[in-house]
Amino acid sequence: MKGLEKGQITAGAAQLKVLLPVVAALFVLLAAFFAWSGWQLHRDGARQLAVTEARNTAVEGAVKVLGVEQKQLTDRLAAPTLQAALTAGDLAAASQELGKGWNGASDAAVLPLDLGAEYAALPKGGYGRLGVIEAAVATGRPVSGLVKHDGGPQLALAAPARVGDKVVGVAYVRLPIGRIGAVLEQVAVADDSYLALRQGGFSAIEQGDKSLSGGAEALAARIPGSDLRIAAAIPDVAGGPFGMEALGCFIAAAVFLLLAFLAWRAPSLAAKRKGADETDEESVQTLAESMEANPPTPVAAPVTPPKPAMPVPSIAIDRGIFRAYDIRGVVGQSLDAGVAELIGHAIGSLMHEKGLTDIVVGRDGRLSGPTLVEGLITGLRKAGRNVIDIGLAPTPVVYFGAYHLRAGSCVSVTGSHNPPDYNGFKVVVGGETLSGDTITDLYARIAEDRLHLGDLGSLVQRDISEDYVQRIASDVQIDRPLRVVVDAGNGVAGEIGPRVLAAIGADVTPLYCDIDGTFPNHHPDPSEPHNLTDLIRMVQRLEADVGIAFDGDGDRLGVVTREGENIFPDRLLMLFAADVLERNPGAVILFDVKCTGRLPGHILRHGGSPLMWKTGHSLIKAKMRETDAELAGEMSGHFFFKERWYGFDDGIYAAARLLEILAAQPRTPSETLNSLPNGISTPEIKVDAPDGDPHSFVDWFRDEAKFEGARLSTIDGLRVDFPDGWGLVRASNTTPVLVMRFDADSPEALARIKADFRAQLLALRPDLALPF
Repeated sequence: MKGLEKGQITAGAAQLKVLLPVVAALFVLLAAFFAWSGWQLHRDGARQLAVTEARNTAVEGAVKVLGVEQKQLTDRLAAPTLQAALTAGDLAAASQELGKGWNGASDAAVLPLDLGAEYAALPKGGYGRLGVIEAAVATGRPVSGLVKHDGGPQLALAAPARVGDKVVGVAYVRLPIGRIGAVLEQVAVADDSYLALRQGGFSAIEQGDKSLSGGAEALAARIPGSDLRIAAAIPDVAGGPFGMEALGCFIAAAVFLLLAFLAWRAPSLAAKRKGADETDEESVQTLAESMEANPPTPVAAPVTPPKPAMPVPSIAIDRGIFRAYDIRGVVGQSLDAGVAELIGHAIGSLMHEKGLTDIVVGRDGRLSGPTLVEGLITGLRKAGRNVIDIGLAPTPVVYFGAYHLRAGSCVSVTGSHNPPDYNGFKVVVGGETLSGDTITDLYARIAEDRLHLGDLGSLVQRDISEDYVQRIASDVQIDRPLRVVVDAGNGVAGEIGPRVLAAIGADVTPLYCDIDGTFPNHHPDPSEPHNLTDLIRMVQRLEADVGIAFDGDGDRLGVVTREGENIFPDRLLMLFAADVLERNPGAVILFDVKCTGRLPGHILRHGGSPLMWKTGHSLIKAKMRETDAELAGEMSGHFFFKERWYGFDDGIYAAARLLEILAAQPRTPSETLNSLPNGISTPEIKVDAPDGDPHSFVDWFRDEAKFEGARLSTIDGLRVDFPDGWGLVRASNTTPVLVMRFDADSPEALARIKADFRAQLLALRPDLALPF
């Protein structure tokens, strides 16, 4: 046996001798590859240096051009004739003087500080124009920006108009973009590089290879004194093999050349050791001998019989649980395991039509959750879908799972902020949150028996909580420790919410963070002020910096200060918007109809584009995709960050971003939050709808109500904006109630608006139980 093995080894050595030249050649090729990569990286460094110098030259030239134009604007505002017009309060004459003899200038105007006519002219007047004007008012100095006019970009200038030290108006003028564009045209840019003048996500002037525009922000530089920047890019050479720099590649090439030499010389070296190796082998038991002495026993692989598909029971299903933006009902009345199975089967059938196979499922802490999840998963698997069950998890963690696990679809079994006997389903299929017709289509599939029956899908369990915590902590870290009290209302965010905030550097004290589906301490709804009473008391007792509240499934956020003030979500959205717009000037910021009238102006003053839309988390997310908005928020406390996050509503991530902003300020958190624009406002007022039908009543009210001198919006219900405040009546899409809110600049204005609404509401239904 040993002789046979020895012969085999000799034959193997002969084969190896033949292969060694091939190995040597492979090492030579690797050496050539690393040498070529090193040369590419060396050339890339020189190219990056050249485009950086070109960018800096463009920035310097743009600063000079803007300085000249801004000086001309301030000189004209200081001219005696224009000062005389300002002193007399004749803004029309001042506007004529401003533009007189200014070559290429158009739309020259001196506007009153209240900008009422400018807001009334939106959107025709242009958000960009108003944003530049508001920036000049807010900063008290000349500002520059780009606006669109006649389909192309132009340069806009604005500056405060003063008489002495008093600001009496704001001046605006529009100039041809060629004045700053000529700077870029004079800068030499190689054909394989890219340079652009940008504002927000818009490129006004581009030079070089436009295919490189997507990566140009990495080398972008801001033009001081404006929201403009010069973006630059070169082709990406991927940083070299294994992330090596040029020197590392050259060293690797040398190493592979040495290995090639050794491989070529290996046969002669091996011959010298042959005798010694043969002596050693005589005393060693070979693998073949071991196998002969102890032959392995073959083991038959177990065969698992396929699980038979269970027949779908005949179950009546209530159409009313299929709401505007989710599915929701009362357990034991309109929801049970059988209904959940049918809903899962319908969702799986929709996925089958879209060619989607994997779906993430999670649940909140309600007592009915495990039973409903079991039914849901059974239905999904009947449709042939592969289910990843992440167990007990807040809704935003379920959404995160759809991205993190590359499923693209998910269902969160949750009753959100509703009473303990409620439960429901928030559904995402292929990245789209189902709402409206796509929700009612699930009911139609069940009613019409359009359910796909496939091979039984798989089921796996995963815990992604630590992945979620680390994903946020890798993006957000606070600059200084903040002491925070977290009230989860015994909802499902009680475990992971404090973990996230502690991971970003906060000192966290939990309050009602034990998950209990009976909600024994208070209802998990931070939009109701009385649910924040215990949180305010704990924050004050501990002298904490801020109090954080989550709703039942963790997708909504409430905030209170040390002084006990409830910071309404529309004011928080002001803070978030200002932060996001620092990095994304010109971005669209979305808000719902229940938000304060001071919010659009705040967004404009910080260089953003405000857009009001319907209430509802799925409706907001759909509008975000349509408008490419970077941020959205609702008065209910839902916040949607696309910047640095995934665009879904996430109260836990929003809390992390809030602490990041507060910790970066030199002031205390209370001072920062209290400095946000504020007025006199009510929280959401909920009134039982007549006959349990809020939509019909709101349609009736919209047709009959008369509000003289006000601007009406019917995006969602009826919102009435007056010069000094506004009021809203809309139909809830989740419960049979009317939702109202009022906001004004003074207590007197608020009382007047509420009285006007009260009179017109009671004129239609005198039996309405109005609490105002």
